[in-house]
Amino acid sequence: MVFSSEIFLFLFLPNFLLIYYLAPMRWRSGVLLAGSYLFYAWWRIDFLGLLVLTTVWTWALGRATRASLRTGNLRRAKTMTAIGVTGCLSVLGVFKYFNFFVDSFAGLLGTTPEAMGVHWQILLPIGISFYVFQSISYLVDTYRGDADEDPSFIDFAAFIALFPQLIAGPILRYKDLADQFRHREHSLDLFTAGMQRFFIGLAKKVLLADAVAPLADLAFQNPDPTAPIAWVGALAYMLQLYFDFSGYSDMAIGLGMMMGFRFIENFDTPYASRSITEFWKRWHISLSVWLRDYLYIPIGGNRKGAARTYVNLMVVMVLGGLWHGSAWTYVLWGAWHGGWLAAERWTGLARATGTWALGRTLLIVLLGWVAFRAATLGDAVDMYAGMIGLNGFDIAQDIRFSITREMSAALGLSILVAVLEPKLKKLSFTHFQPQSGGTMTVVNTLVPTLVVTAIAMLAILRLAEQSVSPFLYFQF
Repeated sequence: MVFSSEIFLFLFLPNFLLIYYLAPMRWRSGVLLAGSYLFYAWWRIDFLGLLVLTTVWTWALGRATRASLRTGNLRRAKTMTAIGVTGCLSVLGVFKYFNFFVDSFAGLLGTTPEAMGVHWQILLPIGISFYVFQSISYLVDTYRGDADEDPSFIDFAAFIALFPQLIAGPILRYKDLADQFRHREHSLDLFTAGMQRFFIGLAKKVLLADAVAPLADLAFQNPDPTAPIAWVGALAYMLQLYFDFSGYSDMAIGLGMMMGFRFIENFDTPYASRSITEFWKRWHISLSVWLRDYLYIPIGGNRKGAARTYVNLMVVMVLGGLWHGSAWTYVLWGAWHGGWLAAERWTGLARATGTWALGRTLLIVLLGWVAFRAATLGDAVDMYAGMIGLNGFDIAQDIRFSITREMSAALGLSILVAVLEPKLKKLSFTHFQPQSGGTMTVVNTLVPTLVVTAIAMLAILRLAEQSVSPFLYFQF
């Protein structure tokens, strides 16, 4: 089930929210769990079993770890944590990387998986990368003492399966939501703000990302793109991916607010970054924080000298690239960003400012997205060849006729929104300010409400005339 679909907007969501708010407070986690399982099973009910088994495994090993800590048996607690994390990584390894390893091994031998007797492919369960990472963070936090209370199984299972972010994040940590599972604020202001945030995300997806997608497809599906098409296609994909993924995050955060949750922000105008270091503080923030806390720091971080720091950055980013998908293109993308993170730390460019720094960063990010989007390394090379002019500078007549006015207008609008986004964020339609007591004040005015309503209507009208378009991060 996709957020940007009629069945979710007009059937699942209103009925779920009705049941959720009619239920007594003590039952709402159960309603959330049931709704999340229904949401996931809508795709394939058989893979719901894998989600449930992973949840039970993580909860049981977490309890065993906590019990060992209470008795002072640190060795057993460490063993239980290692077993739990290994089990979670095994699930990810089998379902996400088995095909990749078999294909790569066959390639090294100069043969094919079929010739080796492997005649089947494992289907990738939707959202597995996200709920496995959340499970691992819970186990590690339990061992570290950061999650010091035993959650009920219903609360924990609802956290793992939380449908607003189950499919494409943001990656949550139980220790950040534990208090919210015990007590959540429900108010009309918060619900309204969440609904506004949801529709802003829907507009990003439907009116911007989906509208520029044909331009990206046109370039990346062309075996020999000329320079203009290659650059326009790369730019279109750069915008498509951002508005698609940030739009999903907005929708997830908005849905959470409608149910009384406050999720962490996942994007902070990343295309305004002056360095790759800054970019990774603004792009997919929940993944960056996860990699820092559960991978970069444990393997040494920057505590073991400059050379080791550069190696650690490369290792983390390559593994981060591989997390996105089981293909060498993602490894290349991760290595590209890891190399630049190390180079910026070595040269001091991580602290660069000014327009030239912005342009350099955007160029590095755009070139990286080419590898990220390409189906194979060969396709990435073809795009890079086109971008440097090796395929010429003309635009074939059939391609010229394929580029409609709507595509061009969508690209121009997307560029404009991306450029103005830092200023638009300051004039946010729904403005939250944390107060000293930790509460949040929602400032709503009539004009922003009317603007968001108009945007929502445009998005829904657009949605009605196009086929369902899955979010790009569903494949990860």
